[in-house]
Amino acid sequence: MILYFLTGIGLSMDAFSVAISNGICLGKVKIKDAFLIALFFGVFQGIMPVMGYFAGALFEEQIKAVDHWIAFVILLLIGLNMIRESISEKEEDECQGCKILSIKELFFQAIATSIDALAVGISFIASKDINIFAAASVIAATTFCFSFVGVFIGKSIGRFLRDKAVIMGGIVLIFIGIKILFEHLGILF
Repeated sequence: MILYFLTGIGLSMDAFSVAISNGICLGKVKIKDAFLIALFFGVFQGIMPVMGYFAGALFEEQIKAVDHWIAFVILLLIGLNMIRESISEKEEDECQGCKILSIKELFFQAIATSIDALAVGISFIASKDINIFAAASVIAATTFCFSFVGVFIGKSIGRFLRDKAVIMGGIVLIFIGIKILFEHLGILF
């Protein structure tokens, strides 16, 4: 179980960072917002290792070859879109950073932050001692907890950043994408 928990912490860091970005961008965060974000990230982090475990024998090399590019492109596009919207749409109300995340945005964020979990599921094939469903459950729960807290951390940071919050959130997502890409390409970051 300790191995599962430590794996969950490692895998949840990208989701945690994106949850912080979401908290910054939302500005006014409700418990249901944090719950929804955490639920998306937790569920995807739990599903992906199971998918990787069962599909891994068939597609291991192909997935490893492109997973970092997929995560990079998705996070780059989301981040650039956030920055573009913030610069082009100067909202008339005082809370420029406030917006509602769509289910579509959460879906793509959850996929982008959980692609590494797919690769971890593939790596679990090598160990006969792994209970993939127990591991996935712990990974999902850990990610849920980190993401839930991350949204409120982002909310706190967002109060101080105000009109720069969405731009900062977009930049953070882009840097997470670059980090994922560089890690997989073997470039030190």
